[in-house]
Parts: sequence; C-alpha cells; structure tokens
Amino acid sequence: MTTSYFASPGGHPPQTQLLTGRAVFTEAYAVIPKGTMQDIVTSALPFWEGTRAWVLARPLSGFAETFSQYLMEVAPEGGSDRPETEPGTEAVLFVLDGTAEIEISGETHPLRPGSFVYLPPETGWAFKATGDTPVRFHWIRKAYQAVDGLPAPDVILANEQDITPEPMPKSEGRWATTRFVDPADMRHDMHVTIVTFEPGSVIPFEETHVMEHGLYVLEGKAVYRLNQDWVEVEAGDFMWLRAFCPQACYAGGPGRFRYLLYKDVNRHMALQPSLSR
Repeated sequence: MTTSYFASPGGHPPQTQLLTGRAVFTEAYAVIPKGTMQDIVTSALPFWEGTRAWVLARPLSGFAETFSQYLMEVAPEGGSDRPETEPGTEAVLFVLDGTAEIEISGETHPLRPGSFVYLPPETGWAFKATGDTPVRFHWIRKAYQAVDGLPAPDVILANEQDITPEPMPKSEGRWATTRFVDPADMRHDMHVTIVTFEPGSVIPFEETHVMEHGLYVLEGKAVYRLNQDWVEVEAGDFMWLRAFCPQACYAGGPGRFRYLLYKDVNRHMALQPSLSR
C-alpha cells in the first residue's frame, strides 16, 4: 500500500480568500489547520541555515506543558552543525518528504520519507539537506526526565515502512499503531508513534487519561471528538490535547486516516514543581 506524508508547502493566501477557517484554541485542546501554516507565521532558529520552522506546540501556560513540536523545512544544502542549544533535551525527528543526512557521534546516516530518529539528551548531532528539493520533517523536543537507576535511552534510527503496525485489541486490524520504541522500556519518558485507522474505523470510547498529546495528521481525514466538540481534521492539520481531555475519533474519509502521535509516558506524577520536567 502506498504511504504518503503530508507536508505544508507554505505560501500566502490571496486577498480574495475568505477569513473563515477551522482554527480552534481552548483550554483543553487546540486545532491548528494546515491552512494556517503560511509563510508569514514561520520562525527562524539559531545556527540553522536555509531553514524555517512552523512552531506547532511549545511549553506555555494554558498550552503544551511537556514538549515542543516544529514542522521544519530545510532548503537544499541547508542544515545545522549545532541544532540543539538547550542541555538535557531529547528529540525525535520524523521525515515527511525530501532527503537529508544526520551525523551522530561522527557517523553519517541517510534520511528519507518515513525515517525516524530518536536522540537521547546530550547527543551530538548535525543535519544537512541533501536533495534538490527542501526536506520537511517534524522535530519533537522534550526535557528528559532522568530517574536514578535508569540509564539514558540509546539512539534509534528506523523507518516506518520497515515496521509492522500492531493492531489494537478487538479492532480486527482496522485500528493499529506503529511503534518505534518498546513500551516496556522504562528508560523512555515519551513515545512517538504512528496511528492508522482504516476507513470507517473508530476510537470506540472517549479516552480520558494523564498523557498529553500532539497529533499531526499525515494522511486522510476524520472527525475527532475533543472535550465536548466534534471537529473535522485532515492531512496537514495539527492537534494539541491537554492531559485528561476526552478524545475519540471516527475515520470518515475514503482512505486511511493516519497521524504522528506524541505522548509523555513512564514517569511518576511530579508533586514538586522543580521535578515537573
């Protein structure tokens, strides 16, 4: 089956375009539609050349608390020899389109659509776009929560297309998750997975749980239940869900509905503010 990953092309709408859109920002969730990811809302980052980023989530009162997420666009030959500037930060990269190379501890690895990279805290790395067109990828960052007695995780290099999705119980394979990390590995304090729904499949109850979510729609469309609302989402949209925000989903499109999912996992609930990261 053909796999596709939607990436915003940027641009800027004409003066004739209607103002009505689907963007929503509430205390419990946010929907950032693909149509809002225009040239005018990009950000630049220190030590990145030929690069712009759409910041989809950031730690902020009343918004994301555990992570930041960027949709990166790096022009040919662009990149960075000093991509991360905050000590103690772990990261996941997921490539949507284009090609690049990542250098980790002196060793170079090629990246292509579907490539997944996990970078533990204090990992030295560099990134360079290698193709004739821009490379676009997600960069998810989190302050790693170390636990006495647990070592830091290892670097992970994988590709989604080489991994068999795991079906959810009682879903007959119509709802499945592609995992890059063993859920039983307590060294990891976040998981980034790909969730796939076949047309007509559902999350059959309103999930309400402690995990914060970031969801970027890679393919297809669906109706998502967020708190008390049903919202339509499609490829290129981003959703943020606060911890305990009720959530459910109905994949109502003609094709598969798939998204890249972030969640924080495997740690006690911090009772002191100084331990919350």
